[in-house]
Amino acid sequence: MKASLKPDLSRVNRVTVDRDRTISFMGQEGRVYGTPYLVRDIEQTCRELLLEHSDAGEDSVGMDIAVRHTAPTLLGMAAEITATVTAVEGRKVSFAVVARDELEEIGRGTHTRFVVDVAKTHERLKAKAAKRAASPAA
Repeated sequence: MKASLKPDLSRVNRVTVDRDRTISFMGQEGRVYGTPYLVRDIEQTCRELLLEHSDAGEDSVGMDIAVRHTAPTLLGMAAEITATVTAVEGRKVSFAVVARDELEEIGRGTHTRFVVDVAKTHERLKAKAAKRAASPAA
């Protein structure tokens, strides 16, 4: 990680709530921004902020998220996700997040990500896959 990663840095991502970001179980008239898609957009916003301050070969993985989705956003509306770094503890980075649509706040919460070395992560995943392949339960 670069020394430029510090608390109070923020990033804003804007998305349009398209059909793929909506729930379908309440029928066409009930299509609104689904919570899993809001969470994905929050994670992506935080990851993109970290990538701006990462060294070559680094990325990040999510390790904790707590989000309250408090208002619906209609299909076709714009939503804005703001992520602000609240703490940097070694490779662990914490964020405060706020989501708004064109009319109101729709959610807020916290997210924590861990900065990883991509090559080392691939090696750990390969080792786990080999362990699984060697396991009688596999």
